[in-house]
Amino acid sequence: MRVLFLNPPFKVEHGRYSRTSRSPAITKSGTNYYPIWLAYVAGTVEAAGHEIALIDACADRVDLQKTLSLIADFKPDLAVLDTSTPSILNDLDVGAAIKAQHPDVFIVLMGTHPSSFPDETLGFNAAIDAIARSEADFTVREVAEKLSGIRVQRLDDVTKVAVLSHVEGLTFQVGGTVYHNADRPLIMDLDSLPFVSQVYKKYLNVRNFFFAACDYPEVQIMTARGCTDRCTFCVYPYAMHELKYRMRSAKNIVDEFEWITNNMPEVKEVGIEDDTFAGSVKRVHEFCEEKIRRGVKLKWYTNVRATLKLDTLKLMRKAGCVLLTVGYESANQDVLDQMKKRMKAQSIVEFSRDTKKAGVMVHSCFMVGNRGDTRATLQESLDLALKLNDDTMQFFPLIVYPGTPDYEWAKANNLVTVNGYDQWVTEEGLHNSVVCMPDMDCREIVEWCDYARRRYYLRPRYLAYKAFQTITRPSEMVRNVKAAKRFVRFLWGGTFGRGGRMVPGSAASTPGVPGGTMGSGGSAATRELPVLASHE
Repeated sequence: MRVLFLNPPFKVEHGRYSRTSRSPAITKSGTNYYPIWLAYVAGTVEAAGHEIALIDACADRVDLQKTLSLIADFKPDLAVLDTSTPSILNDLDVGAAIKAQHPDVFIVLMGTHPSSFPDETLGFNAAIDAIARSEADFTVREVAEKLSGIRVQRLDDVTKVAVLSHVEGLTFQVGGTVYHNADRPLIMDLDSLPFVSQVYKKYLNVRNFFFAACDYPEVQIMTARGCTDRCTFCVYPYAMHELKYRMRSAKNIVDEFEWITNNMPEVKEVGIEDDTFAGSVKRVHEFCEEKIRRGVKLKWYTNVRATLKLDTLKLMRKAGCVLLTVGYESANQDVLDQMKKRMKAQSIVEFSRDTKKAGVMVHSCFMVGNRGDTRATLQESLDLALKLNDDTMQFFPLIVYPGTPDYEWAKANNLVTVNGYDQWVTEEGLHNSVVCMPDMDCREIVEWCDYARRRYYLRPRYLAYKAFQTITRPSEMVRNVKAAKRFVRFLWGGTFGRGGRMVPGSAASTPGVPGGTMGSGGSAATRELPVLASHE
């Protein structure tokens, strides 16, 4: 069976839309994530003996018509589309366009948004056949096996239902009726999955992907799924992995590092993009010791909590870790407690101090608009950020995504101020604010983030640090220059300074406005959003 895996085009005229990021957008620094989850599924299906194609239209910056021409050459039997909340209406349109071009193709969506709202998503467009909920690897593989050798679109409705009804993790529609199959058990043996780096090498151009805080070019892998913590804003643990933390073995991870070293010599760094790499400190030590023992020199970065101790940080640095990305989120303890961060504010100071002792750079993040935030708590966070002087610092608005407790909280309190999923980003695809604060509206939140970035990055102390780093560590020069080319424009102009605007609107003021179906005409940018009123 020929199976297409597509990262659909979205706002390619403005830049590379980073759909797999935890907050999908066209980023100010030019960061663009690999289609990590899509590529894992693609590798799993290919390993089962199917012919696949993987197209990342966002990374290649090809529009819908060019994407359709590429698909026409492949002639897929099954098409799997990655999705995200800001792009979901567009993604449905792309799926419908593929179906119009290939009437017999079976269209499956995957990702956090359709996993959270399967009924609504299928209800938008009858051209979409199914949703692979949560972890899609084995669900899509089984769909390919079930459909291999048949044209499901040519079957009568009763036979279609019979063919698909036992595929766990699948929601599908036939004849206007939506069917929900039983949940698929989460994958426990992550070592059994193919190396995603092998999929990248075969199907993608690694130079189309960039993480502003690490060496270029890089690759991104996963060594665990789920999370040990319960932060109320984090979408993947809730919408995809049921909060259940599972890990690859240390040996398996080092095997992939070794494969990348031997087969992708252009790669200068590996990003371990787990929601938290240090869910098991024991495994962190096992991995570092195995990597050191085998003499694998490839550098790496990863995501951690600000609770790691100095001895672990030193071992990670010895094993080639050069950067940690960490969510501080807020300097205010009450705010941290309300988001269930399970972390003391004082640990932020200790962590930043210890990373400098260990010689590991830090890309840290503060969020704006959390439960309990006020102008005063934001100032606390900015004051702390300036004091820490981490390598890079991110200030971004709380963006509530379907599937998270924060989305339910925002809806229940009438805080969501947009009425369409496309408004989760600005017209140019930049991060938007979709919830207000007691003493700041949405636009003020975004503008405060712009202000905080200027305060942080345009200080003489920080500029001197970066100049010294560029001179003394030539390996950092490429990523500093590449990120600065795009980022500097936003430092001066801000999010709305180049024509981007936040579309006003209130879910509370437009209750029950029907959205219509995706097949009824009109562009994604103008459709209303019924879910804010109907999914209470």
